[in-house]
Amino acid sequence: MMRLGWYRTVHVKNIDVQKMRTLLASRKLLKRKLIDIENHIRGALRACGSLVGAVARGAYEARVRELLERSDPILIMTIEAMLDARRAILEGYDRLHRALLQVVKHDAICRRLMTVPGVGPVAALSFKVGVDDPRRFTRSRTVGAHFGLVPRRHQSGTSIDYEGRISKQGDVAVREALCEAAASLLAGGQEMVGIASVGPADRQTIEHVVRNHRGRAEARKHSAPNVDQRDRLARRIRRQIKQRLRLRPAQ
Repeated sequence: MMRLGWYRTVHVKNIDVQKMRTLLASRKLLKRKLIDIENHIRGALRACGSLVGAVARGAYEARVRELLERSDPILIMTIEAMLDARRAILEGYDRLHRALLQVVKHDAICRRLMTVPGVGPVAALSFKVGVDDPRRFTRSRTVGAHFGLVPRRHQSGTSIDYEGRISKQGDVAVREALCEAAASLLAGGQEMVGIASVGPADRQTIEHVVRNHRGRAEARKHSAPNVDQRDRLARRIRRQIKQRLRLRPAQ
């Protein structure tokens, strides 16, 4: 089989990358358990008519103990046991999070990735750990496919050819970190998602699409009814921009 080449090469990450991956996975596990315990306490108190409300993580335990002042002894014992577990998990989570911040602080690649709007320490380290050796990717476009961020293509003959949802293949943690970074950029920093925030080649593509559509809109200005024309034009522009940016060869 080796002589005939009937095998597929598998990339083995080095020990340092595996340690960073373990750090990210452990931090994520503690964070998920911490949220589960807090939600369980909220549900148990809500059943007794007490609402915790929106409180900061540091004031959460004080708020819960305030609600337990005149409660049943069995409920007090149960919630205090949950608070003890939450306190231990919170200490472990804080310790791992501080270690993660120290790793990112002394890593030049992570600091460079954090210059991208929306990318934080967790997203930067997750992406670096997921990529590991950039030389194993022949083109930059294959990185998105490696993490399952490209749309699935359904094609049959000449009549059926459309794109579906993303493939969702590869590392789930990296895909979640990148999606969270993109969501924070779109939700909280819309002023950065403009034509000045993209590269020169992408900017030329966007300007070309917008200029063509503006010319067509002016030509149809007096012949077509102006019913939701602006919305249709905006959707068409966004669709054309995504298509051109996706089909443009990587630089």
